[in-house]
Amino acid sequence: MMTRLRLSDCGLSTGKRARLQRILYQHGLRNGTALFLPYDQGLEHGPRDFFDNPDSADPRYIVRLAVEGGFNGIAVQIGLAEKFYWDFAGEVPLVLKLNGKTDIPSDHHALSPLHATVEDAVRLGADAVGYTLYVGTPAHEADFTQFHRVRQDARRFGMPLIVWAYPRGEAVDAKGGKDSFYAVHYAARVASELGADVVKVNFPHPEKRAGVPAPYAGEYSSQDAIDAVVRAANRTLVLISGGGRADDEAMLDKAQESMAAGATGLIFGRNVWQRDHDESLRFIDRLREVLAKHPTP
Repeated sequence: MMTRLRLSDCGLSTGKRARLQRILYQHGLRNGTALFLPYDQGLEHGPRDFFDNPDSADPRYIVRLAVEGGFNGIAVQIGLAEKFYWDFAGEVPLVLKLNGKTDIPSDHHALSPLHATVEDAVRLGADAVGYTLYVGTPAHEADFTQFHRVRQDARRFGMPLIVWAYPRGEAVDAKGGKDSFYAVHYAARVASELGADVVKVNFPHPEKRAGVPAPYAGEYSSQDAIDAVVRAANRTLVLISGGGRADDEAMLDKAQESMAAGATGLIFGRNVWQRDHDESLRFIDRLREVLAKHPTP
């Protein structure tokens, strides 16, 4: 089991550390681990994600679920934050997503434009901001330039910056795919090198080896791969995404391996709110049981 980062290890400014302290130790299990509820899929995927549980189309239902489930934060786009978060302000931390795109065009030249600012996040009482960075896209120059401006503002306002580090583009597809060990490992390192305070990545799949660079063509267990991903982020906190809804036991195994690797926590959306209300709460309890076994020392 790897040692989990403490906030004192991360080189944070006073404002950033105070906000992350609030997220990690005044909400959720209050033990330095985190469970976040993302709800930006209405923009990123469209309303199709709400068919399994029609109640999930209502943002009030989702924010209430975040409060009931004891989440450390909820991540939403600015329109929903302005229209719905104020009903629950202070009850669950807000992560304001600053950029986003639809999935109507292909991801071959993926770029997620800005829709909000760090100043908006301060105005809304957010404790962190989120930025989607597409690692490997041919549009990386514009993406990196846009991210640089966000990073400067986050530093100026003392706002923690969570990077959704997502490999995308034809070159990524040709080298194992977006959730290969190679791609996820690279994405975690890029986010750290560019100044993320927290990085969100998908769980790596070492069995996806077609076209990957030589070091990744060997045999690795899933634990080997997630250990390496967390190490690659060095002094950047790591959140592991749940991704699309899958088998419960497989999701819990993924959560256990992630926490054993030293990840700070989990960010599970569709795997939670695509269920009916009571089933969602039961699954949340099982995720919290995993986190409770791995407190930050």
